[in-house]
Amino acid sequence: MRSKIFNFLTIALISATFSGCGGTAPTNANNGNSAAANDNASNSVETTKAPADPTMNNAPTLTPVFKAYCDAWVKNDEAALRKVYSSDTIKYFEGQMKEEKAKSLLKFLEDDKVSGKLCEVRNEAITGDSAVAEIRADAYPNGIKIVFVKEGGEWKMTNKSPALDSVKSSATNTNTAK
Repeated sequence: MRSKIFNFLTIALISATFSGCGGTAPTNANNGNSAAANDNASNSVETTKAPADPTMNNAPTLTPVFKAYCDAWVKNDEAALRKVYSSDTIKYFEGQMKEEKAKSLLKFLEDDKVSGKLCEVRNEAITGDSAVAEIRADAYPNGIKIVFVKEGGEWKMTNKSPALDSVKSSATNTNTAK
């Protein structure tokens, strides 16, 4: 269930991002000047694909955490998967598992399962005991920013994403404004 909501919010965010793209084509006001008309026509093509953020760093601090996450999935190792997540995230998952009567974390998170073929982290930004980095895996081949936290001297993954949190808060603000 959590994965379905996460996927829905991801799609909603992408849709909202691209809803402003497009527009009308420029008009040709050259009145018969074919050379100028050709120049104008070739310049009117615009791309609607947003450029990827440049890689600022290869996430040297957080890469081992995400690699452990990918390894846990490849081995179907629930204990290892639990070690990767923050205690607050595990508590949240366990509450959701109880509601859905899921017997294991692996089963509950099966929509997020990765094969290990794509397991990358980049652009980490650390602020004290919190960090954000972009992860790429099977479920998120284009990447998604995830929040990491430091617990007991170790970095842990959370189920939070700045992009999804902003979609949730704008949806909440829209609903409360009505």
